[in-house]
Amino acid sequence: MLKIMDIFPAIDLLDGKCVRLYQGDYDKSQVFNDNPAAMTRSWLEQGANKLHLVDLDGAKAGHPVNLAAIASIVEMVKTTASQPVQIQVGGGLRTEASVLQLLNLGIDRVILGTVAVEQPQLVQELCQKYPQQIVVGIDARDGKVAIKGWLETSQVLATDLAKRMAAMGVAAIIYTDIYRDGTMTGPNLESLRELASGIEIPVIASGGVSSLRDLLSLLSLSTVGVTGAIVGRALYTGEVNLTEAIRAVGEGRWQDVPSDLGTTSFA
Repeated sequence: MLKIMDIFPAIDLLDGKCVRLYQGDYDKSQVFNDNPAAMTRSWLEQGANKLHLVDLDGAKAGHPVNLAAIASIVEMVKTTASQPVQIQVGGGLRTEASVLQLLNLGIDRVILGTVAVEQPQLVQELCQKYPQQIVVGIDARDGKVAIKGWLETSQVLATDLAKRMAAMGVAAIIYTDIYRDGTMTGPNLESLRELASGIEIPVIASGGVSSLRDLLSLLSLSTVGVTGAIVGRALYTGEVNLTEAIRAVGEGRWQDVPSDLGTTSFA
């Protein structure tokens, strides 16, 4: 039986502005809004109850950089949200002190990346101290994990890392196919299925979503544990309407989507 799926609008922060990268390339960035708090308000007004933030400067620096922008987003949620909103943040979180900086700002979940490969013991310790608040982002090129803001590719297989992190007690895995990120070419369903099928914790899909059709295709993976999808460029360009997406896959009303989107196979 198909389940509903959480939609996470992505707010990627570079120099305090909302941007999108192409395949993780910092030299191929496009600014969509220079006011992250205003962008947040827009997503809230369209029904968002989840937000996915990435500190791109922090990912390169190895510590949080866009704290002021993140704080403005948290404040916007506190003062204007009409429903509970979960905020998750990643980018450069490689020490407990960095994690605490964000949790003390009011962030619900922090996303660890590089340390999952280089300091797995730290991940385990953080899971014990902050249960259900630690998420691991696994960003892969050709099935291997990329680290340090995607600037380096390790020899660790994404599927192996996911199993190790699940055993340590992380709340969820965010899986990104870097070759799909920012390209709007559709999610990598095969890789997602393989990874999600091997673990017992939720998997959030990231990268490549270009349409409502792509989100509906991800619903077929809900039975193996894919519980959410991060959507970036397609929301900013208008290819995906957030309100419609939440209604279709966040409320389980995909049957109402016009048949010309090819949804009959999901009924």
